[in-house]
Amino acid sequence: MSAPFALSLQDLAPIAEGTSTPQAMAETVKLAQAADGLGYTRLWYAEHHGMPSIASSVPEILIGSAAAATRNIRVGSGGVMLLNHAPLRIAEAYRTLEALHPGRIDLGLGRAPGGDGYAMRALRSGGGEEFSAYLAELMAFDEESFPADHPFSRVPVSPGGIGLPPKWLLGSSGASAAAAGQLGFGYAFAAHFSHSPAAPAFEAYRQAFQPSPDFPEPRTILCLSVICAPTEEEAKYLGLSQAVNWARFVTGEQRQLTAPEKAAQHVLTPQQQQVIDHQSSLWLVGDPTRMAEIISDKAREAAADEVMITTTIHSYDLRRRSYALLAEALGIAPRA
Repeated sequence: MSAPFALSLQDLAPIAEGTSTPQAMAETVKLAQAADGLGYTRLWYAEHHGMPSIASSVPEILIGSAAAATRNIRVGSGGVMLLNHAPLRIAEAYRTLEALHPGRIDLGLGRAPGGDGYAMRALRSGGGEEFSAYLAELMAFDEESFPADHPFSRVPVSPGGIGLPPKWLLGSSGASAAAAGQLGFGYAFAAHFSHSPAAPAFEAYRQAFQPSPDFPEPRTILCLSVICAPTEEEAKYLGLSQAVNWARFVTGEQRQLTAPEKAAQHVLTPQQQQVIDHQSSLWLVGDPTRMAEIISDKAREAAADEVMITTTIHSYDLRRRSYALLAEALGIAPRA
């Protein structure tokens, strides 16, 4: 079969228990190169802070590393959490990336802090109500559209002579979807952690959409959490790492990504079991044929233009295998 949608991936740069941080960082490059060869459309890194199991705290560094090691795949943030940064710094960072890798960079923007309250305070992060102001400032820097009497009108963005890459808004609600449409951005829906249906948000986005130079037509991405293995039994076994680590994270036990054999031995508290019971419906786990069917159904139900897969597996080799199995099952043509 050949999928009627593009296929992309998100890498959280997991740090597996028993793996050094330099090894985990090297694995991000290996995955980028594998995804490029498999025919994936784009690779995004999400900004997270204060999480021992995730090393994607600075997406732009990972973007530059992956883009330099690949040829065709688009690389970007999914997303950079704008409230954690001065808009000028984001404008400078992503203009620099676009200048280094023309036509291959994406700027996905999110309003969440990417960490808990302690991390927010350490980052001097702004509150959620400030997101619109931050975004307007970012756009004004890029378009050089500050009023003449604004103090920032005297601040040129460096490097000059180049604009920001295509901008995407990340969200999980109709409000964020409508905002993305009004701005002429692309829109990515976080179905990998949101229980809200994607279809109404995508419809709100399309209804509000105003064409822009980067997006003459609306463009939607459905983000899903998927673990694929040759058999359903193996996929479920590998999925124990994700389930137990998520339950421990939510209940305050932060740690690196646990191997499935250790996760199987962990005795869950009643609260941790409730966390898994609540979240497990969002984790797609199974063999290639079944996963291709479910992903295709979800994309069709939401009328998504693109599906972005995030995969949490302790073994880096088996994580790459999961992406390879999905690409083959969905009929994605590999690149030479």
